[in-house]
Amino acid sequence: MNLTFEALRAANVARNNEWDREGQLNASFRGLELAGEVGELCNIIKKLERERMGIRGSRVSIVDLAEELADVMICLDLLAMHYSIDLAHVTREKFNDTSVKIGLETRL
Repeated sequence: MNLTFEALRAANVARNNEWDREGQLNASFRGLELAGEVGELCNIIKKLERERMGIRGSRVSIVDLAEELADVMICLDLLAMHYSIDLAHVTREKFNDTSVKIGLETRL
């Protein structure tokens, strides 16, 4: 089954209602949550690059990278959800606007 932005949003809404029953999580929390996940993603990339260069240190896998990418996507949607932003719509618009701006034919 292909995941859609709409399915992710529906699942995020449902899980958020379970997790934050009191509605305490605000934009600041969501932004910090996203920043933390992006930091973890960057750390995985650093370790993959270190391995590529043959430098000693802890090791990670592409599976670790995939999991962090998923965490970032989930948190990004949670932040967009907080502001009632349709992430699918704005992603399509931004992608297409950038293609037009730099003279590329590919559109969503």
